[in-house]
This record gives sequence, C-alpha cells and structure tokens, in this order.
Amino acid sequence: MKKIKKQLYSFPVVIEKDENGVYIGRVPELKSCYTHAKTLPELYKRLEEVVALCVEVEKKYFHEEPAQNEFLGVQKLQFSI
Repeated sequence: MKKIKKQLYSFPVVIEKDENGVYIGRVPELKSCYTHAKTLPELYKRLEEVVALCVEVEKKYFHEEPAQNEFLGVQKLQFSI
C-alpha cells in the first residue's frame, strides 16, 4: 500500500467566545474558513477538519496554494463611533 505524504500548514487562527459561551474559530488566510463548538478541545478538532477541507477547495477550485503569512500578533482595540 502506498503511503500518502501529508503537507504541513501553519495558519493564524482567531478564536472568540460569543455571548452564549460558544467558541468560534476563524482562519483568515482561507476563504470562508470558520467553525464553532461548545469546548476548546472540540473546536480544535473541528478546525482541523475545516482547514483540511478549505485547503482542498483552494487548491482544486481556485488553483492556489494557501498563503503562509507570518503571524505578528493580535490586538483588541476600542473605537468610539
């Protein structure tokens, strides 16, 4: 049986908690790549699944290799509007 070599990707992931206590994870580098869960361990599992799907879509339908931008940090800013 031939073994398939997996490629390693590294993406920044934004994780937030909504007003109902649900965790939401987004991968800004990938088009429409997000998921949610009640616990962080479940969110991590779901993120792995959705990232694999989104990378496959980017390659197959957009013929693009996902960008591997360097992560610099996150800031929480307030705006008076």
